[in-house]
Amino acid sequence: MPGIIVGIDGSSHSRRALDWAINEAAIRHAPLTVLTVQQVMRSFWAGPMIYPEDAELAEHARKIAQEETDGALGKLAEDARPPAVTVLAVPGLPAETILDVAKDADMIVVGSRGAGGFKKLLMGSVACQVTHHAHVPIIVIPAEES
Repeated sequence: MPGIIVGIDGSSHSRRALDWAINEAAIRHAPLTVLTVQQVMRSFWAGPMIYPEDAELAEHARKIAQEETDGALGKLAEDARPPAVTVLAVPGLPAETILDVAKDADMIVVGSRGAGGFKKLLMGSVACQVTHHAHVPIIVIPAEES
């Protein structure tokens, strides 16, 4: 999928990543895919476990991601928006799913984890996994300074 992929999870860090990705997609005149991943359980004896109600949860997550995306787009003038914005919500393992969806993308954007104290110095597990395994450029948006 060409263009920019941004992973969001509802955190303030992912909202910053979403804002950055929207602006970058507009500057590059590139399509933007906003991706939220419904975490699935992984069992020790099989692959990821997905339950029938996951479709409802994924749709609920997509609606929340759509509202967040619409809110971010609503702050911008029409001519300052990306040419196309798609919002996806899928079940899976977050880093793995982001990498899979973004395998042909121009860029991946994620937020860093920005917990208090010492954790503030560390990158979150999803951002870390994505940066170590992606085959496209990665932008990690840092947490706001407190």
